[in-house]
Amino acid sequence: MIKKISLVLLLGFACIAFTNQQKPVRVYLVGDSTMADYTGDYDQGKDYMKTRYPLTGWGQVFQEFMVSDSLSEIRGLVKADSVLVKNVARGGRSTRTFFQEGRWRSVYENLNKNDVVLIQFGHNDASESKPERYVNIEGYKEFLRLFVNQTRQKGGHPIILTPVARNYPWENEHLQNVHGEYDQAVKDISVEMQVMLIDLNQLSMDYFSKKGKDYVTEHYFMNLPPAKYEAYPEGQNDNTHFQPEGAKAVAQMVFDAMKQLQFNKNGVK
Repeated sequence: MIKKISLVLLLGFACIAFTNQQKPVRVYLVGDSTMADYTGDYDQGKDYMKTRYPLTGWGQVFQEFMVSDSLSEIRGLVKADSVLVKNVARGGRSTRTFFQEGRWRSVYENLNKNDVVLIQFGHNDASESKPERYVNIEGYKEFLRLFVNQTRQKGGHPIILTPVARNYPWENEHLQNVHGEYDQAVKDISVEMQVMLIDLNQLSMDYFSKKGKDYVTEHYFMNLPPAKYEAYPEGQNDNTHFQPEGAKAVAQMVFDAMKQLQFNKNGVK
């Protein structure tokens, strides 16, 4: 009888321990091509190394920063012992098309309490020459409001980001803002809704300027010589998208900015 009781108690304690184990917090990356992950099934099974590499979104390398040794540095945002990055960013999407295609709905339906949602758009919203993706400033703000509100409805924590810098224009050896009002619009929503903000535009402009135009042009952005990469036999001139070194630099900026953020009962501090 004593053995049976001991076994029951042991099983009971095991069940309690299992129940108390923390589920991984999911960090959703919602945005455009500068954030996207081009590996895996992004291109429906095509070989990334042959068709896309070295193209690398900063979100593609973000899981590397969400390891157990680093989580103590972002305790203000993440209380769990593990984090799973869910990168749902997609090239060519604006806030509107991301919503219209059902991509946001998929995030919303799968959100759990305490999940974190990083939201970075603007590159495609501002494309007036491409009406299929263009969103004016008021529409841009409205979709940001929607994403923030619905994240909060599910008990998640939204963080909005100004769009990462492009590699132009340069003036007096310093990279300038190319995003116009779309940069300020994100800041306006942050104040209006008391939502966490990472000013990635300013962070990246300052950091790239310190590295210098020649360095970031060659090492960070997709400016490639002919015949070096299988996916780009004729080379490439692209000052929007990143090579691996540039993606890692931007991911580091985002992670470092997250260290300074902390959620309170009102959602922002």
